[in-house]
Amino acid sequence: MNKQVILFLSVAWLFMLSGCQEGKKGVGADDPLQYVDPFIGTGFHGHTFPGATVPYGMVQLSPDTHLEGWDACSGYHYEDSVIYGFSHTHLSGTGIGDLGDVLFLPYSRTKEKKPVATFKKEEEAASPGYYKVKLDNFGVTAELTATKRVGLHRYGFEDKEDRNLMLDLSHILQANWGHRMVENRFKMVDAQTIEGVQRTSGWAQDHLVAYRAEFSEPFKDWKVIMNGKESKQKEFTAEEAIVHFQFDASDKPLIIKVAISPVDTRGAALNMKEELPGWDFNRTMKLAKAEWRDALKGIKIKTKDKVVKTNFYTGLYHCMMAPVTWQDVDGRYRGMNKEIMQAPEGFTNYTVFSLWDTFRALHPLMTILNPDKATEWSEALVQKYSEGGVLPKWPLASNYTGTMVGYPAVSVMADVVAKGLYTGDLDDWLEAAVTSATYQPGIVEKFKGTREAAVMPKHIFYKETLGWVPCDKLPESVSYGLEMAYYDWCVAKIAEAAGDKKTAAAFMKKSEYYKTYFDKESGLMRGKNEDGSWRTPFRPRYSSHEESDYVEGNAWQWSFFVPHAPEGMIGLYDNPEQFEAMLDTLFTTDSSIEGEKASGDITGLVGQYAHGNEPSHHMAYLYNYTASPYKAQERLDQIMREFYLPEPGGIIGNEDCGQMSAWYVMSAMGFYQVCPGDPTYTTGRPLVDKAVITVPGGKFEIVAHNNSPENKYVKELRLNGKKLDKPFFTHDDIMKGGKLEFFMSDAR
Repeated sequence: MNKQVILFLSVAWLFMLSGCQEGKKGVGADDPLQYVDPFIGTGFHGHTFPGATVPYGMVQLSPDTHLEGWDACSGYHYEDSVIYGFSHTHLSGTGIGDLGDVLFLPYSRTKEKKPVATFKKEEEAASPGYYKVKLDNFGVTAELTATKRVGLHRYGFEDKEDRNLMLDLSHILQANWGHRMVENRFKMVDAQTIEGVQRTSGWAQDHLVAYRAEFSEPFKDWKVIMNGKESKQKEFTAEEAIVHFQFDASDKPLIIKVAISPVDTRGAALNMKEELPGWDFNRTMKLAKAEWRDALKGIKIKTKDKVVKTNFYTGLYHCMMAPVTWQDVDGRYRGMNKEIMQAPEGFTNYTVFSLWDTFRALHPLMTILNPDKATEWSEALVQKYSEGGVLPKWPLASNYTGTMVGYPAVSVMADVVAKGLYTGDLDDWLEAAVTSATYQPGIVEKFKGTREAAVMPKHIFYKETLGWVPCDKLPESVSYGLEMAYYDWCVAKIAEAAGDKKTAAAFMKKSEYYKTYFDKESGLMRGKNEDGSWRTPFRPRYSSHEESDYVEGNAWQWSFFVPHAPEGMIGLYDNPEQFEAMLDTLFTTDSSIEGEKASGDITGLVGQYAHGNEPSHHMAYLYNYTASPYKAQERLDQIMREFYLPEPGGIIGNEDCGQMSAWYVMSAMGFYQVCPGDPTYTTGRPLVDKAVITVPGGKFEIVAHNNSPENKYVKELRLNGKKLDKPFFTHDDIMKGGKLEFFMSDAR
């Protein structure tokens, strides 16, 4: 998009935003909710949704406006003007779609079997825990809010005599990508209550969600449409169906409570009884907002720049969409073995771990903001190993999807261990890590013929037997090889903490396999054949999605991924100056991408640096390992200002369950963790003038003196009054409380 157009849209969106905020009553000036805009990321390819949820809620109740293709991943795209209905589960910012369970649509003025609503953008609004839209063609105003496991709908009808509701049990997102409805079991309990179970197959191979819906008033009539025929069935099992309800004339809004469960309808009923026994929509909305306010208050920032403040708190909001609670109030959940499990006291099961993305910044950020939650997530990952026999890399609704690279769960686990957050017995953790990092034919056979088989790819076999992944045998060989070297370092760190020196040494040796891919002549990481020769010809800008040597990128975008050994990576070059020159070239070379099937994930280009996808996220910070940290400050300033805008298209790539936002939140405060598992942070260029983080030791305060757009260079760093000679500090420095000061300047 043209930068002038981006600037115009950004200013226009801020004007609209500030106008809305000025109209709010009783909102304190320091209330973070007033700076959250759920529409940010719903345009371009951000793939977020604007609907109502609470932090890490099982219910994420949102309008579905987009059913097929890449921009249907969350069910919503900002450019759309139709609404198919409001469903209760969604994915935030992913590159693959699923969910969209249990869809309702209120309507008037039509006799269509499957009505579709239209709406205008000026009649749509969203804030944390609340969504509102007028369905223009039906004359219905829909409002949504939620608790953790229950969605609450309020529908106001202009036509008081014609009040109808559709439950679409054929609704699916991304049917063109193979997502399909498998089975519906429906039961009409009474004239105000229905319940059922939906089973679908898509990205999640075997996904089950049970539901119970209660209406604020009885319906006077209903009809079921199956296979094109109408009936009056009160109970049925079918692959697909549509149920229409008609209500008496009334001036009152129709209110619907919908509880869901990953187990059964009994679980859904218990969830509703526990979380939402009443019908007070306004009170429920206020409680949802209070949850968000409490979740976001962990960081308070000071800046005169409204763009920064809006981006920051919206980013923090997006960081709390996932992982998702996937357990009923009675502790039951569906495990990775598809059996019903009973959670032990204190354990919570979670799903929607976008681990390949989120291990980089989302999980490290949460070790600071919510260390208890960070530990819970690691425990949930280890529990998934005990249920399914291998750690997941993208678990979704009790399913292994096998999506993305390697075994990134070990990064999340190693970081929790390195920061002293988990102090229990590490034997199970180490077993889970070693098993998942070693080729397991039994796992391959167990999942044979399913999507889940990708959780144990052949890349691991070659890493273990050959020492590298041969590019003439498997695609994406270099990306897998580099990431597995880092993951094996993480396994080694878990083994060290567990006191297993032999295992630690074995995996530490494998963590050096990154060197195998380094081509000294080009200075880049390159595909190597089984016989040890390089793949030729070598085209560093070439990308072919899922077919080349690199995942969602090219040689430039992968050659600097050695987070666990930056000094070792620099040592591959003749001297540190040569490495710095290669980093310079990364950011300044031509941005053209070669290849007819180049990955659509390559966005946000500065030279060949691609901020729209995760492998690049640590690269600007690598300048801190050179003699020119000021170059990191320049690039970080550019990335934050150009690729994060307070508008629907303001996120430059898939949000990926909080990773894009977590990068911004940390970077805007002025620091980042290059290597999860090593509890060291490196500094950058803070955009905020001040940030105060609540930590166990009290407060960790970050102050940027003389900060401005022009003063983007760090002249001096002080930690608790003591000058830092190098741009690094530790996790303990944050958690015990203190003060980090940046003294900014316009001079390099």
